[in-house]
Amino acid sequence: MTAHSCLIEQNQRSNLIKEKGSDFIERTISFETGKGSLSHNSRTFIAANVDKERTLLNKDYCREPIKKVYHKLFDKALADFNAKQKRNDRRIDNYYEHIRTGHQEKTFTEIVVQIGNMDDTHCGTDAAELTAKILEEYYLDFQKRNPKLYVFSAHLHLDESTPHLHIDFVPFTTESKRGLETRVSLKRALADQGFTGTGKGDTEWNRWAASEKNELAKVMEKYNVKWLQKDTHNGHLSVLDYKKQERAKEVEKLDETIAEKKVEVETLEYRVKNYEDATVKLKEIENKLENDSEFQLPEPPALMTAKVYRSKLVIPLINKLKELIKSLVAQCFKAWDSYYRLNEKNGNLYNDNVRLRDTVEVLSKENDRLKSENKDYFFLKRIFGQKKMDELMGQAKKVEKAKQERPANKPTRKNIVRDER
Repeated sequence: MTAHSCLIEQNQRSNLIKEKGSDFIERTISFETGKGSLSHNSRTFIAANVDKERTLLNKDYCREPIKKVYHKLFDKALADFNAKQKRNDRRIDNYYEHIRTGHQEKTFTEIVVQIGNMDDTHCGTDAAELTAKILEEYYLDFQKRNPKLYVFSAHLHLDESTPHLHIDFVPFTTESKRGLETRVSLKRALADQGFTGTGKGDTEWNRWAASEKNELAKVMEKYNVKWLQKDTHNGHLSVLDYKKQERAKEVEKLDETIAEKKVEVETLEYRVKNYEDATVKLKEIENKLENDSEFQLPEPPALMTAKVYRSKLVIPLINKLKELIKSLVAQCFKAWDSYYRLNEKNGNLYNDNVRLRDTVEVLSKENDRLKSENKDYFFLKRIFGQKKMDELMGQAKKVEKAKQERPANKPTRKNIVRDER
């Protein structure tokens, strides 16, 4: 074991001994969607962050070939579905490949469950041993609680920085009205278990995950470990991490605003094009007035008097021209007014986009700076521990506060001598 890891372990053991003086110790819960790397979970592939000397301590609860699971769950439903199809192109030869190459569902889902973090529950410590017991007890009732999530792979890892549990399952629903009667569906599987969402932010997955966290918290309490719930759902983020995340959200929001402005600009450009097309149309009408026989005054017939000629031909043509001119003038003024207003708005939108781009650039640079500071912060925290870092931060804040409270114009020796004279 390196001097660095020994220092981390000493800090963790010290913190645990102090916590044992109270009835409960507090730990956070992490419940995340995993990448689903089955070879990594079973350790047929060993990543760089794995301590090979501790791999023997891992626990493999189950490991079943996923294709075998698909045959077990879906073969009968697949046969019934194919028997009803009149067209060969609608039949499904291999349901696993059908899901794998499709875009609606994943072949399986993985969750990674963790208690605490590498600072308070590092593998090899007493706290980690206690956490392993809790995670195992939580897992043993997982399948019973979740009958529509077929668990085919589950592993407790004790050879990385913090004990954690990988659970891989195939979610399925029965009595489906669409497709196979029994088919893969995460949303429907959770709904079948009683978790119905109401929309974005309140989904079946969110409700189910919250329920599973509560189940884990119940097991933790049996071992005198209390669920430490942070003010934000990002319990495992440092302060710098949280700031970085918030900056990223601001940048994303600004990007959305820029996209909206681009749509507005495109709309205005479309309207300007319509105006230009209208101008071309006016030119066509002008040519028509000059050359079309409909708007030309014919020669008077031989036996028609001037009075009749005027009333029958001249006056009707003049009236028709007047109406046409009135309409064209009105349309022209309206088009010019719209054109100037659109040009003005277009200019404002362009300036807004320039300002937004500048803001995005500033925020992106600040994100890079926070990312760099974040690495330094985590490095120091791993060496000294959370408590020591809190003490150092407190001392630094006191020094900064003292500097701010110090009078700005403190009298110098020269000023005092000058005043005495």
